[in-house]
Amino acid sequence: MEGSRRFSDPAVRIDLSPFVNDTTESDAGSYTASKLREELRRRGFEGAFERMDADFLISGKVLEIREEVLSYTAVRFALENRFTLTLGVRVIDTRNGNVLWKDDTMRENISYFSGPDPEYTASNRRAAFEEAVRRIVLRMAQTIRLIL
Repeated sequence: MEGSRRFSDPAVRIDLSPFVNDTTESDAGSYTASKLREELRRRGFEGAFERMDADFLISGKVLEIREEVLSYTAVRFALENRFTLTLGVRVIDTRNGNVLWKDDTMRENISYFSGPDPEYTASNRRAAFEEAVRRIVLRMAQTIRLIL
């Protein structure tokens, strides 16, 4: 069974645990894996997410979060920032140990506004993080659907 037929087979089991997190964003690994599960379901995956007797292992790592100031206000408050998220992912066929896909350079840049109010800045930063994850997860799910 190949391609989308295998992807939609309810007997297929995927081990998709929280991603390893090498950043200071406390939930980056678990949030990313959760969003990937949701997107795989949205794209038609009908199998189970289980560790025991999994047919495929999807492992990932949140490698880096980088932020840089793009512009300042007249009084030197940061006005616009660039949020960069870098992830790595690997898909393994557990039946034979073959690596079906590996990419350690999945990167997304999102700009967000900040200001003197820390809650405003934190809220916008979180929205940038979530949007970066969403965009990367869309690319991951598309590739996973093709290779499974």
